[in-house]
Parts: sequence; C-alpha cells; structure tokens
Amino acid sequence: MSETPRPSPATTGRHNPLPVVMEQVADGDRDAFSALYDVAASRAFGIALRLLRNPALAEEVAQDAMVELWRTAARYDPGRGSVETWTLTIAHRRAVDRVRRDRAGKERDLEDARASTISFDATAETATRHTDIRGCLLSLTDLQRQAVVLAFYEGYSYPEVAALLEVTLPTIKAPIRDGLRRLRDCLTPVGAA
Repeated sequence: MSETPRPSPATTGRHNPLPVVMEQVADGDRDAFSALYDVAASRAFGIALRLLRNPALAEEVAQDAMVELWRTAARYDPGRGSVETWTLTIAHRRAVDRVRRDRAGKERDLEDARASTISFDATAETATRHTDIRGCLLSLTDLQRQAVVLAFYEGYSYPEVAALLEVTLPTIKAPIRDGLRRLRDCLTPVGAA
C-alpha cells in the first residue's frame, strides 16, 4: 500500500490549506490562528532577524507581525499572493519600521547631545559675559552706573531716569552717554576695535 503524501507545513495549516486557515482566522478562530502561527512565525522571525540582526528585536517584530496577521486577516486576498508572502511582507514592513524608528531615535539622541553641548557652551559664554558686564559696570561712576542700569536694564525712559535720580533731563543724558562709551570700551577686546 502506498502512503498518501503529507502536505508540507508551508502550504497548509494543521489540516487545511493556508487560505482556508486565513478565512477561519478572519472569523476569529483561535485554533486556526494557532495553526497559522505554527507555520508563519518562524518565517516572520527569520526575515526580521536578517534585517535587525538582533534576536530579541527580531522576536518582538515577529510577534508584532503575527498580531497584525490576526487583526487584519479579513483583508487577506488570495488573488494578490500567498499567505506566506503576505506574512513575510508584513514582517518585513515591521522590521523596516523598527530599523527606521531606532535610527531616528539615535539621531534624536545625537542631536540632543549636540544641543545640550551648544546650550552648555552658550550658558557658560553668557555667564562669562555677565561677569564681564558686572565688572565694567563697577568701573563707572555711581551716577553713570545707576543711570545706565535704570535706562537699559530696567527699561526706564530718560525722563523717568532723571526723575528717579532727582536730576534734570539734560543732566542725565551725559552720564548715560559717557557710561555707555566706557562700557563699550571695557567690553571690547583689545585690538578688536
């Protein structure tokens, strides 16, 4: 007696052809999905591993692909390709998405590192500049320093500065002008003018 040839696992679920299994999965049949999983999961893992080169990530991607197969089984169209091809396409897409997401994350991390370095440098430069300005302000006369601080750091108008310092408007203009010149000279590096 000749034995009946066994169907290959690539083309059948436990006992049904894969397109039939997909119809059953689309109807929510968990046993059919288990049969599909037995056939398709290792292939999904294989393609994910080839792209990701990391077994743990490939396992996650294969799992995601199988969940997507479960959720989208009703969209499977046997006229567009085999169940195996559809499974591999989903797994490939998921793996490529993971590579892109990981690459984008690394690029964001690098950009954040660059930005924090620039931010630190700018903060250090700003702190140094503030120290320089404070030192230069201390080199002004009391009237010049008060007038410049009120006009340029606190935003008062010249008439308001004159009133606050209890001097006339013409009297306050010269200390502000002279104070600004002295600040400029103090803050300008030697040889840069």
